[in-house]
Amino acid sequence: MSKNFEVLQQAHKDTELFRTAATPLAPSKIERGVMRVEALAREEEIKLVQTVFLLPGQEAPRSVVFCGVEEGDGSSSVCARAGEMLSAQMPGSVCVVDANLRSPSLHEYFGLDGAFGFADAVLIDSSPIETFAQQVRGSNLWVVASGSRAADLHILLTSDRLQARMKELVGKFDRVLINAPPASLYADAALLGKLVDGVILVLKSSSTRRETARKVKESFDDASVRLIGAVLSERTFPIPERLYRKL
Repeated sequence: MSKNFEVLQQAHKDTELFRTAATPLAPSKIERGVMRVEALAREEEIKLVQTVFLLPGQEAPRSVVFCGVEEGDGSSSVCARAGEMLSAQMPGSVCVVDANLRSPSLHEYFGLDGAFGFADAVLIDSSPIETFAQQVRGSNLWVVASGSRAADLHILLTSDRLQARMKELVGKFDRVLINAPPASLYADAALLGKLVDGVILVLKSSSTRRETARKVKESFDDASVRLIGAVLSERTFPIPERLYRKL
């Protein structure tokens, strides 16, 4: 195991960012010796939000990219729920942006229209960025959906307007969370990561390959992208056998 990965792994343990669950937990689903505990998962997600976004003073990042290491690591769910948690814990505005144009899903998660959004803001329409944001009813949470699926991703990611739009997002909203494609498959997360305060990497429990995660971490280092921390998704919580017998 490389020293770089050992350092990364230890840092994750120190900040407890590995402990977040990334998919909705079914409290009724019980397997022998293992329980997915909804309340515990929620508590850990709150800790993630407080650790990363609610630091005192000017230390907390205002804009963060969420990305998985590999396909199916659960970064979209983590990003969406972090946005929900954060908006519930702070008075300011929170915006979640679906920049995963390869496999957009946040509009479905929030039950919103996904046809008009991020791609349109960067490539087509010069309207103010808030024009593309949809407010989640009864909250201070806003969502910028992926937008046009016909967008040329290479042009979008290398466009000068991308940087301008990112600055506009941070100027309009107090916190901005951006969902990006898997970092081991596409350069999107690294390119977006250079325009924000940092990246949170999502790894899937018992699935994400250690070597792949190490290479992603090194690619971020090479691109001078700040890795804020990591989240371990789809984690199960073991319970003692004596407690299982009482269920």
